[in-house]
Amino acid sequence: MKIAVVQLSYGEGADESVADRATRVADLVRTHGAGHDLVVLPELWSAGGFAVDDWQGRSQELGEDLLVESSVAPLPEALAPLADAARETGAVLHTGSVVERTRQPGAEGRHLWNTSVVLDPQGRICATYRKIHRFGFAGGEPRLMEGGAQIVVVDLPAPADALTVGLSTCYDLRFPELYRAQLDLGAELFVVPAAWPAARVEAWRFLLRARAVEDQCFVVACNTAGEHAGVPMGGRSAVVDPWGTVLVEAGTGEEVLSVEIDTDAVDAARTSFPVLADRRLRRDGARVFPAAGAPLT
Repeated sequence: MKIAVVQLSYGEGADESVADRATRVADLVRTHGAGHDLVVLPELWSAGGFAVDDWQGRSQELGEDLLVESSVAPLPEALAPLADAARETGAVLHTGSVVERTRQPGAEGRHLWNTSVVLDPQGRICATYRKIHRFGFAGGEPRLMEGGAQIVVVDLPAPADALTVGLSTCYDLRFPELYRAQLDLGAELFVVPAAWPAARVEAWRFLLRARAVEDQCFVVACNTAGEHAGVPMGGRSAVVDPWGTVLVEAGTGEEVLSVEIDTDAVDAARTSFPVLADRRLRRDGARVFPAAGAPLT
C-alpha cells in the first residue's frame, strides 16, 4: 500500500479563508497524491488546531445525509474541493478532521465536534470518526465541543483495502485503551491526524512508536506545521511499522511524505512474535478487568 502524508503548514485563520485553504490543500493532494492508495491530512486544518475563537465561524455542517456511507449529498466548502481531488487521483483520502457543526446539540448541549471524514476514490464519504478524547483540560475542546462515543474500525475501499484501519485523532494517542479496543475489533493500521504542538513533540514521536509496538500495527500519523493562535506546531509526521521502526518522518515545516508499506508485515510480526496471544486481562475478546485482588480467570 502506497501512502502519502500531507503535513500542512498554515497560520491564523483570518489570513486564509476556508475556501482558499481548501483549494490549496486540494492542489497539494492532486500534486502529491497521484499514484498513492491512501492520502492523509492533519487535524482541524480548515479551522486551526488551537484557533478556538475561529472554530464556530469556520465550522462545517455535514448533516445526517452526509454521514450515511457513500452519500451523494453536496459536501461543505472545506471538503468539496478535496472530493474533486480524490476523484482525480483515484486515492482514498483521509481528510484529517474538521470542526463539524450540528443542528441538534449533543449530550452536553454543544453543537460542535472534532470530526474526521474519509472519502473514497469517487469523492464520497466512506467513514467518519468523532474524536473521543478532547484536549484542553476544561478549556478548548472540552468547553466548546462534544466528545465522540464510537470506536471506529473500518475496511476502506480499494485501493486502500489491504489492511483494516482504526481511526483516531491527536490527543486520543495518549489513551492506549482506545487502540487496544481497535485491535480487538481487527485493526491492523492506525491513522492519526493531529495538531500536536512543538512543546510536546517528543511525546508525540514516542507515543507513535509505542502504539505500533504494543498492538503490532502500522501507525500513519499526520501532524501540522506552522503556528496556530500563537502556538508553534510540532510537525514530525511519520509512518511506523509493527516493530516500531520509523519508516519515514517529516521535519517541522510543510512537507509531504511518501512511503510504500509491506502489508504482510502485520501478520509476519504477530506470527513471529505472538505477544498478543499472551494477554490475560480480558475475557472472551472483551476488555474486562478483574476487581482489585480478584484472581484472573
